[in-house]
Amino acid sequence: MKRKIISINEDKCNGCGLCINACHEGALQLIDGKAKLITDSYCDGLGACLPDCPTGAMEIIEREAAEFDEELVKARMEEMSAAQKKAEAKPLACGCPGMHAKTIEKKAQPVQERVEGPLESQLRQWPCQIKLVPVNAPYFNNAHLLVAADCTAYAYANIHQEFMKNKITIIGCPKLDDIDYAEKLGEIIKRNEIKSVTVLRMEVPCCGGIVAAVKKALIESGKMVPWSVHTIATDGVVIDD
Repeated sequence: MKRKIISINEDKCNGCGLCINACHEGALQLIDGKAKLITDSYCDGLGACLPDCPTGAMEIIEREAAEFDEELVKARMEEMSAAQKKAEAKPLACGCPGMHAKTIEKKAQPVQERVEGPLESQLRQWPCQIKLVPVNAPYFNNAHLLVAADCTAYAYANIHQEFMKNKITIIGCPKLDDIDYAEKLGEIIKRNEIKSVTVLRMEVPCCGGIVAAVKKALIESGKMVPWSVHTIATDGVVIDD
């Protein structure tokens, strides 16, 4: 039968998972960092998930699709609810990993005297939010640029000395900021002589959006700028260099 159903543009999807939480039928799932429709029968075609998509990757189209099966959806939701209770705080396979709550246990560390006094911040400019920095700010010229996800500063204790030192740091969250990072970053790279770009992201899928934005910005700038990506685990460990 021909009916209205959700369609997802994977090129625009940043894997934030907001649509998954907005779908009351459990029709969507994160697969390889992208939101996907599990089966036509789960989607009612009403588009409750559309307003939550920050990149405009979702739309309602009309195509040949299996009929919406309310009983099948009800059974699925009951199954998901039972699995969630059984897991006791373990994440559902269909949920956004970035939103899963967990406690991170830390071992007590011995108190050490700071011989040289308090550590100094390595932030070299203001503002530091991607959406606030002017693209033609003088500090960008001949700069080594660090593009960091917001949470990395809280997850990784040595971020100032290991990543921010001698770099211009700009931060953002591709899941929460309503901005096209690729366009803004592209303008920064085009208008300035950037020596290198370092991307610092969290391990959660939605942080892939900041990597994709930097990659797109570099390609569209037409400049050969060396770049690298580093990933921080939610427990504060560097897991990918």
